[in-house]
Amino acid sequence: MTNPANPTNAYTVPSVSITTARTGASSKANMLGMRAMQERAYAKRGEQYLLIKSPPASGKSRALMFIVLDKLNNQGLQQAIIVVPERSIGSSFADEPLSQYGFDWDWQVAPQWNLCNAPDVDEPRMAKSKMDAVRKFLESTDKILVCTHATFRFAVEELGIAAFDNRLIAIDEFHHVSSNPGNVLGSQLGAFITRDKVHLVAMTGSYFRGDSEAVLGPADEAKFETVTYTYYEQLNGYQWLKSLDIGYFFYTGPYVDAVTKVLNLALKTIIHIPNVNARESLKDKEREVNEIMHGLGEWKGVDPATGFHQIQTKAGRTLKIADLVDDSDAARRSRVLTALKDPAQKNNRDHVDIIIALGMAKEGFDWIWCEHALTIGYRSSLTEIVQIIGRATRDAEGKERSRFTNLIAEPAADRAAVAEAVNDMLKAISASLLMEQVLAPRYEFTPKNIGPKDGFDYGAEGYKDGGHNIGVNKDTGQIHVEINGLVTPQSPEATRICKEDLNEVVTSFLQDKTALERGLFDKDNTLPEELTQLRMGKIVRERYPDLSDTDQEAIRQHAIAAMNITQQAKLALAQADANGGGADDDAIQGNTALLDGVRKFVNVRDLDVDLIDRINPFDAAYAVLAKAMDEKSLRQVQASIAAKKVTIPEDEARELAKRALQFKNERGRLPDINSADAWEKRMAEGVAALARYRAQAKATQTQREPGNG
Repeated sequence: MTNPANPTNAYTVPSVSITTARTGASSKANMLGMRAMQERAYAKRGEQYLLIKSPPASGKSRALMFIVLDKLNNQGLQQAIIVVPERSIGSSFADEPLSQYGFDWDWQVAPQWNLCNAPDVDEPRMAKSKMDAVRKFLESTDKILVCTHATFRFAVEELGIAAFDNRLIAIDEFHHVSSNPGNVLGSQLGAFITRDKVHLVAMTGSYFRGDSEAVLGPADEAKFETVTYTYYEQLNGYQWLKSLDIGYFFYTGPYVDAVTKVLNLALKTIIHIPNVNARESLKDKEREVNEIMHGLGEWKGVDPATGFHQIQTKAGRTLKIADLVDDSDAARRSRVLTALKDPAQKNNRDHVDIIIALGMAKEGFDWIWCEHALTIGYRSSLTEIVQIIGRATRDAEGKERSRFTNLIAEPAADRAAVAEAVNDMLKAISASLLMEQVLAPRYEFTPKNIGPKDGFDYGAEGYKDGGHNIGVNKDTGQIHVEINGLVTPQSPEATRICKEDLNEVVTSFLQDKTALERGLFDKDNTLPEELTQLRMGKIVRERYPDLSDTDQEAIRQHAIAAMNITQQAKLALAQADANGGGADDDAIQGNTALLDGVRKFVNVRDLDVDLIDRINPFDAAYAVLAKAMDEKSLRQVQASIAAKKVTIPEDEARELAKRALQFKNERGRLPDINSADAWEKRMAEGVAALARYRAQAKATQTQREPGNG
């Protein structure tokens, strides 16, 4: 349904809603003062190469403190260097009296060795003093240094790899690294691993890069022991926060008009306005902020102590708004930042109501009361979205619900640059779909009738042979689902990927523009198997070329199952709500736990691999789009995508031929190009296309041979 007065063109349609149990586990400390994630990481402290994947606010900084102190005191390492992406995050490694909570040592960094507090900026011409400081630290008997990624890069270039032997190098926010040779820090880490004389601890809240580059090469990544603490575990273990809604909404006209329509002034909110170069920007960031504030009420001045704007709403309430966009007055901006970081106000919910930011208030920014992160325009980096959502998922007393909203410009029917608008929209939807996977509980997939798994609850009637069994591990939130015909991984590496890294595989799939275009906007001309088998199969082979065919197929099946079951669960919930699944907000919220959707999907069918492969992974996303987008715009986008249809590429033809051979082995005949079954017909077309490619290659080779022209 569309409301003409609402520039978002739709009701609030959440893309996904995660409801958790609020066990309090993620905030409880053990006898050494470690929370759940920190204890899990500390158990692996003896590893030379350790990768910690854990969401924002889970306590990665303190986990590193515990590991560093053990390596310095028990494992014979000489020194530790903590490397953070920007100076503001250096404060996360300030002194901590860990012994007060049961640990053996305190965390202490001598003031001269926290280079994040030094005045020089991180530029080569200005960073000489910092490089000298790194050199002096390496020559000293002191134990811990904190510096930025930039300082560390310059120091390694200046001093060489060998200068850091027998030391621990800990990289915070590791997603800034890339295996691309052009990424200096990534190349340096590769050199450290090749020399094999240091210990490395890498930490990240998100292992995704917006540029689709791998963070580590496969050979280097295989050397790291991985500790994973999922977003779901983090949220499920909170004391107060019990639900998180993620939604994307389309708007027409200036975005500043749409912002005021989707804002709930009762919620503490961070608004991330678009970069001035973005298509959504009005090209005047200060005017945009002023228009947003004007839409909220009447401006009443600035608080001289905090620098916060005071806006009186029509209801008579005074809003305190922190403007982090205006950088025309350095003193005023500094006053606002200082007020936001004031430790005396950390637990004061009423200190500020709305923060408006551009490129700030993301990574490392801590405002526990934030309940709504509102972002305008797509973000090219999935990591950035994880970080933005992380601002709204801090646990705080009385804060039960939080949300992330992405406002997306609808491709207008009369817009000349439809292709650019569609591209931006695809990226935003891709990011939203990935966040659903990141926030969902992890799945434990097994073949049918393998029996109950330890630690899983199968409901009042327990596990039943031949039944539609769904088990839940209440400690981790994992869901056990049985799938008939599932290929199980054979090697330890493939087993680890299926347990730990499916989200990385799904990320690559969701960043595949062809898959997104075809799956969302060319459904009539795209078979689900072209996406689930061909596109995902290609991605897995390219990502893990050294694994066997069996392992590659196991990973493909597990990744598609994780994505399709999550999407179908979401669709089942939406249909239940549309049919009157809940009369009030609390009832709806209670019914939107993903587990309920999984049960609705699984309980009415026998799950097998073929059934899962016959589901378009983008069905649920399209259902949201069809509601949220103007019909004329939707048809125009569909037409623009369908017009790009091309003949079968050679690599796809080769994969279709491979699937055709499997078909022959199972059924005793090759696929028939005249078959009524669309997928059988497509495999036969692939065989014919591959034959043409081979004939063309042979003809070309014959022409080049001596004596042929």
